[in-house]
Amino acid sequence: MKITYRAFLAIAAFLPALSTQAQELKSEDDQAFTDLFPSNAKVETLGSDFQFTEGPSWVGGEDGYLIFSDIPANKIYKWSENSGFSVFRVPSQQSNGNNLDLQGRIITAEHWGRKVSLQKRDGLIITLLDNYHGKKFNSPNDVVVKSDGTIWFTDPDYGLRDRPRELEKNNVFRYDPLTSDISVVVDDFVKPNGLCFSPDESKLYIADSGTPKHVRVFDVHTDGTLSGGDVFAALDQGGPDGMRCDMEGNLWTSSGDGAQVFSPRGKLLARVLLPKGGANLCFGGPKGNTLYITARNAVYAVETKTRDAHERRID
Repeated sequence: MKITYRAFLAIAAFLPALSTQAQELKSEDDQAFTDLFPSNAKVETLGSDFQFTEGPSWVGGEDGYLIFSDIPANKIYKWSENSGFSVFRVPSQQSNGNNLDLQGRIITAEHWGRKVSLQKRDGLIITLLDNYHGKKFNSPNDVVVKSDGTIWFTDPDYGLRDRPRELEKNNVFRYDPLTSDISVVVDDFVKPNGLCFSPDESKLYIADSGTPKHVRVFDVHTDGTLSGGDVFAALDQGGPDGMRCDMEGNLWTSSGDGAQVFSPRGKLLARVLLPKGGANLCFGGPKGNTLYITARNAVYAVETKTRDAHERRID
């Protein structure tokens, strides 16, 4: 499969615009800022020779490594402080979001493959899902795994291009591997994108990177359904994409100026300003407190004082 740069621009046109900001941290709430970042925290560039980076996820524990997608390159890369960058998977079926299940296996949303795949601990890759009631997905974008093992993912149409769509809407899905039940939990998004659970999993945040450019928040019920859906935060720079919640319940989302941090009540607390619009982010590193951000052709890192609310550090 050959993915041309021109073809990918059709997808990138909908994503956060490039920023002209410097590479630095900016406080929007001084007290909160000191709780989020060490006084000596600096934004570092890990690499900038890629095409369009997405879907970062930390795999393993203290001696683990970062993986991330390069969508138009049709590859997943691996990075560690000791070994630097290397190709982790090729072809990747234009993979986008990556995350870990309860066993530490890699769950991937595949743009071109129009499916959600699982890579086992021995490296074998299998298809988990590729259709809803016999109709192929649009182009799965991002994925998150709840503590009960259920898999939740967004399915906008960014990766369809000239291929016919089979599903009428851009849905958010929930899949239960134990029962093989798959259901639509939300169907009224323009472009559903990143998603993450609050620390206690009572709320689900979902980004809409379409014309609204905001994050909505839903109440999560024990039967796997959602209610609510009010706007949690509207971004003032670009649109939201990949997101994570930290242990204190703050929401970290990529944005047109890099990344933005919101309190559990939706107040803007801080920005990670980058020269390129952010696409996705995750926590990881030896101590779990490093924030990794994928942004256009680059990958950045900055030390924080917090960790992922749903950290899975499985060796």
